[in-house]
Amino acid sequence: MDRRLFVSDLARYAALCAVVPNVWRVTSRPTFTEYPFALGVASGDPTPTGGVLWTRLAPRPFEPDGGMDGTRTTVDWEVADDEQFSRIVKRGRAVAAPELSFSVHVDVEGLAPDRWYFYRFTSGPAVSPVGRFRTTPADGATTPLAMAFASCQHWEQGYFTALDHLAKEEIDLAFHLGDYIYEYAGNRKAVRVHHGLEIRTIDDYRRRYAQYKSDPMLQRAHERCPWMVTWDDHEVDNNYAGLVGENRMESEEQMRNRRAAAYQAWWEHQPVRVPRVQSWADLTITRRVSWGQLANFWMLDTRQYRSDQACGDGTQAPCDEWRDPSRTMLGSAQEQWLLNGLTTSARWQVLAQQVMMAPYDAAPGPEIRTSMDQWGGYPAARDRLLGEIAKRAPNRTVVLTGDIHTNWVNELHSDFARPDRPTVAAEFVATSISSGGDGADVPPARLSTMQGDNPHLKWFQNRRGYVRCRVDANTWTADYRSVPFVEKPGADVATASSWRVEHGKAGIIKAG
Repeated sequence: MDRRLFVSDLARYAALCAVVPNVWRVTSRPTFTEYPFALGVASGDPTPTGGVLWTRLAPRPFEPDGGMDGTRTTVDWEVADDEQFSRIVKRGRAVAAPELSFSVHVDVEGLAPDRWYFYRFTSGPAVSPVGRFRTTPADGATTPLAMAFASCQHWEQGYFTALDHLAKEEIDLAFHLGDYIYEYAGNRKAVRVHHGLEIRTIDDYRRRYAQYKSDPMLQRAHERCPWMVTWDDHEVDNNYAGLVGENRMESEEQMRNRRAAAYQAWWEHQPVRVPRVQSWADLTITRRVSWGQLANFWMLDTRQYRSDQACGDGTQAPCDEWRDPSRTMLGSAQEQWLLNGLTTSARWQVLAQQVMMAPYDAAPGPEIRTSMDQWGGYPAARDRLLGEIAKRAPNRTVVLTGDIHTNWVNELHSDFARPDRPTVAAEFVATSISSGGDGADVPPARLSTMQGDNPHLKWFQNRRGYVRCRVDANTWTADYRSVPFVEKPGADVATASSWRVEHGKAGIIKAG
């Protein structure tokens, strides 16, 4: 090669490398301008021998790439028997890449069943907070379980005080049933203000997750124990159904692109183990976690595969579309996967899902008005599922629900179209962490009126909080943990009401 051409080409390549980061380069000695673990740590999807550990490098979370310089960066991780990390049992190295917003998902294996561990990450000179993690009991064990579930944490409508209290509970496992973030534009009159306009792009969703993940109360709750996380509508767009958006202004192609961005950002910020797909828009989050032989938890998706809401959405009188037996909430594949699983021999079958399964007639008297977004808007799909529960797992099935920003206790019948059908399952509905603000007390007369048209309703409350559960082979107890306000910090927590289900017996009993 001509020497002059070689020198000229070399100069051009050098100049190009100075401008464009080398996508093959990985650094093990990063220099951070700020603390890179500002979004905390989390663990989830536990098994008898391991689980998923999560963090994300984001020294300046609201800047592009979280303030990283675009270079792939190594992150070391350790799992120990003790909080001082004097007895390390597993360690390894992961790479945080810009394509996945420098998130890290470590799927740890080789741990002992039914054990607590501690974990942490390091990158360069920076060390993450320490998280607690536990494995599930071995197959066949009926070890009792202490758990909690929650949903709906709207940043703008209140502080995450309930999560701060949840972080102090002695629980083995936490479930979050969706609306982890809200997509709305910032409201300058809110308690706390969202950054930016309504989110639609991958960078929008990443910044919104960064804002929520920056909350210290949420971080402490994640550090406490492993979480099982699913999504609802606000992780994408309010009340979306499949590829139909809330306002029906976006084409299917636009909604698919928005869903892909939202689903990818969700995965980047959650400690989850989910199957790989060709497109982020088709990410599958349905999965099962087993607590030995005591319980199977079925993580469901009631958004991606559902038919569009009937009768124009909202709370409406039933129309012909509402009665269409072909309409689905879960989609045929997910529904069949669930039904096949209900035949397994676990003591309890638990459906962890988003929207209320029991019907609710909001119109006193003979008129019927029901939410078209909940299972009450899909009566054929609901009664088909409850009919199968009656055959496969009657009175050992518990449904965990979020979404509605209020507390409910519902008995589920095998067929709500026929009032004489027996109770076959229990539904515990958790209120929001902050969505809806402080809430209000419910007069006894209002509850009595609600029960007149909805006799399956056992209890209702309009405050914020979460539900703590204690489960053994014979009894499921649900304590509704409630805070009196969230629009200012500092609220105490109390048990507002407790309920009990006995294995193999129909109905829900007031406990205490």
